[in-house]
Amino acid sequence: MKVAITSPHAPKAIGPYSQAVQVGPWVFCSGQLGMDPETGRLVPGGIEAQTRQALTNLKHVLEAAGASLDSVVKVTVFLKNMDDFARMNAVYAEFFQEPYPARAAVEVAALPKGALVEIEAVAYVDVVG
Repeated sequence: MKVAITSPHAPKAIGPYSQAVQVGPWVFCSGQLGMDPETGRLVPGGIEAQTRQALTNLKHVLEAAGASLDSVVKVTVFLKNMDDFARMNAVYAEFFQEPYPARAAVEVAALPKGALVEIEAVAYVDVVG
């Protein structure tokens, strides 16, 4: 059974999608931008600040599903400019511990709201029956 996951501590969806969807032990998180959940605006401060906020938003969505960043098995990072990779990666390293999730990072032509980064994840949560 598919269950929509919503956190009041992450930005509301800006389209017809869920913040995350859980199917059994799997949690599929939609991409998170570096948006302040209270204002709906991108945080100032460039790639580092937007990465930090995107990962904080992702953390809140995971927590709403009973998961955590430690539950994440796969991450996809979308960057507006691959030249920002090293700075994004430095902030990313503050949020994840070994064993790190599998990850892909790609440069894209544009992101919603003019964001510099968007981060999505898949997590596995043990389901107690």
